[in-house]
Amino acid sequence: MDVTKFAIPEIIFGRGSLNYAGQCALRLGARKVFLVSDSGIEKAGWVGRLMDILKKEGIEWVYYPGVTSNPRDFEVEKGAEMYLKNGTDVIIAIGGGSALDTAKGIAIIASNGGRIRDYEGANRVSRPLPPMVLITTTAGSGSDISQFCIITDVERAVKMSIITRTLVPNISIVDPLILRTKSETLIIHSAVDALAHAVESYLSTISSPFTEMQSLKAIDLIIRHLPRAVETRSLDALEKLSIASVAASMAFSNASLGAEHALAHSLGGHFDMRHGVVHPILLTAVMRFNLDFAETKMGDIGRVILNTSYGSPRETALAGIDKLEEFFASFKVPLRFSQEMIKPEERHYLEPICKMAVHDACNITNPRPASWKELLKICEEVW
Repeated sequence: MDVTKFAIPEIIFGRGSLNYAGQCALRLGARKVFLVSDSGIEKAGWVGRLMDILKKEGIEWVYYPGVTSNPRDFEVEKGAEMYLKNGTDVIIAIGGGSALDTAKGIAIIASNGGRIRDYEGANRVSRPLPPMVLITTTAGSGSDISQFCIITDVERAVKMSIITRTLVPNISIVDPLILRTKSETLIIHSAVDALAHAVESYLSTISSPFTEMQSLKAIDLIIRHLPRAVETRSLDALEKLSIASVAASMAFSNASLGAEHALAHSLGGHFDMRHGVVHPILLTAVMRFNLDFAETKMGDIGRVILNTSYGSPRETALAGIDKLEEFFASFKVPLRFSQEMIKPEERHYLEPICKMAVHDACNITNPRPASWKELLKICEEVW
């Protein structure tokens, strides 16, 4: 086995763990916190709850609510300016991937300067970041665990992947109680995002035993517990999805992803789509594309999905892919681009999108080398 590394934050997990946010900030030296979130989390009452927790610990804060879905470069840069102007120290973010990635982007610029696009790619952040406490309100994005940050470059209409060890936060707080205020759609989209993380990280060319066990466990938990979480909002099932998200995040943060996420980043940047919408459309098509180059591993994934094995790894893999398509269809999510966002007259955008996706950092670790023409063929297959 080659030398490998496995980087994760301190993780505080469990029902009611949000109550420890103030103490976590104090341990990191907080005097004036820079708090990042969005209007949806505000309306759900979680920002107010977090402010009360900070107040109880005697911590001041400056609040930056400038987060939108698929966070934009200018929002991150405005936040960094506000961070520096107000003499804040520890960054706390509460929300889904958009809020957490915004906070990470703010941290990069606050300590390294320049524009966020300067850091696109891997290992381009040279200076340490401000201390970060990230509190996830979904069971999917993994931004509270990972060394990834995804920010939209508005000018190029692309989601930039920024990857560096320094983006792993100091502390991640995962409180399953927060999931009870989420819509059915968001629960599904988040879980499918985590599932895509688990599948692609398992197939990644730089996976290791430390990531592979996390990937397979995440797949198992999501397949078994997402239906009940959607149907009953069972707190036990929601907690299992939170565990799955953490496991998948540990895996992809250290093993990276593949061609499906490379496409999702470019499609999301152009059409302003959420990850959770793209994955049910693309994931199984990319899995079939990769089959010849990762037959044994695909068989492992199929065995977990099916809870059994067929005659050979290839047969098990193909049956698992078919079952996964049935799984997505059971939630009545779009399974074709034409059902979701791409109008017939916009189909010509797919070629430049695929030409951009082929350069995404995630495509490098796909088990099968993928050209832009092959990525385009995949997109056309799921039109």
